[in-house]
Amino acid sequence: MTISAEPGRKKIVCVGSALVDMLANEDESFLEAAGAAKGGMTLVESSYIDDLVSKTSRDPVTVSGGSACNTAAGVGMLGGDARFVGKCGRDRLADVFEADLVRHCVEPFLFRSQAPTGRVLSVITPDAQRTMFTYLGAAAEMSPEEITPECFENAAVVHVEGYLLFNRELMMAVLEAARASGAKVSLDLASFNVVEESLDLLNRIVADYIDILIANEDEAFAYTGIEDEEKSLEALARETEIAVLKIGPRGSIIKCGREVARIERMGDGSAADTTGAGDLWAAGFLHSLVEGCSFSQCGALGSACGFEVCQLIGAKIEEDGWQRIRQLLAV
Repeated sequence: MTISAEPGRKKIVCVGSALVDMLANEDESFLEAAGAAKGGMTLVESSYIDDLVSKTSRDPVTVSGGSACNTAAGVGMLGGDARFVGKCGRDRLADVFEADLVRHCVEPFLFRSQAPTGRVLSVITPDAQRTMFTYLGAAAEMSPEEITPECFENAAVVHVEGYLLFNRELMMAVLEAARASGAKVSLDLASFNVVEESLDLLNRIVADYIDILIANEDEAFAYTGIEDEEKSLEALARETEIAVLKIGPRGSIIKCGREVARIERMGDGSAADTTGAGDLWAAGFLHSLVEGCSFSQCGALGSACGFEVCQLIGAKIEEDGWQRIRQLLAV
């Protein structure tokens, strides 16, 4: 099927926080010294990250990050037409962020701020768990006034990360402009705590603005209050054109009207790091969707992208992984 509002449109525009990922492999004692709970995410000041980086055993690897950015990078590497809309500073990290977007075949649509570029120090322990220290910086300053029709020019899909729900005025500006552009709107619910804290807003916007709703089991339960996956998916699908329920090691289910596609997971479930799995799943799914593939094909490519990113540290797939994924596209 195709979801383009106008024939020939295939651009996927991703909107979210422009954050630089700083990846550091350290042992448990590093986290103990930092007083951090393993596996969590803590909002911190920039100086706190500087202090932690000074104590790492080696310089962290630095790449562009943020949920929507990761999805855009996946679309670009699949050969799709991708644009990322976000806000960063005027510093060295902003240059790193923009250059990494270009390297992943993404068109940068970046607003600039005098505030420092946002960054996340991700400490990866030997058990593959990731503990994040996040400084939002300039990313938190993107304003509704900056969202113009040019952001979404020629878009087939506007994909919005759920974290924007925390900035309600910005979210509404994005949704209004995306709808006015004629694009379909995709929303990834991001995490169950985002859903819980934004439930009143979600109840207002999903039926009116969202065409593609993507959730995992925890997020779907937080939104619908229904544990049974079949009934939960049905509740999601009543309010949106396409509903996606990701069910962890059992794969995913996609529902559009009366059509239901069940997607098996890829691989044996092993993972070096699960960060970015959902973002890359969305990249494969949305890219296939604008290319007119069946839901089974869309889900299969999403699963392949999610699997490959879990086999390495960080939220970016390396070239050998992309080669395996492109072989699936060629079938």
